[in-house]
Amino acid sequence: MPSFKIDLSTAVVFVATAPVPKMVNKQTGEIAIDKDTRAPLHTVGLLVSDEGEGNLYQVAIPETGLPENLTPGMPVRVVGLKARDWENEFNGQKRHGISFRAVAITAGA
Repeated sequence: MPSFKIDLSTAVVFVATAPVPKMVNKQTGEIAIDKDTRAPLHTVGLLVSDEGEGNLYQVAIPETGLPENLTPGMPVRVVGLKARDWENEFNGQKRHGISFRAVAITAGA
């Protein structure tokens, strides 16, 4: 499925939740791997505030693109943020949504 670039040039972005490993399978503990870099993927909660509106996004980022010591409330810049729609079937039920992926996060506003 195609992905779409997200422009954050006028937004203020803060860490909402610290990075956690992105799981492929919670039962087996298998961690998702970035197809390009082969680095483990992590999910970070980001609060994006723009034009008077704030939204929380869960963003997947390769471990190699995460600075050390990310803490909630820290202002950050997001490099290469993209959105992609997804759809799957689990236990006979169709699910769909939008996933967010970035190349990296850097500290500072």
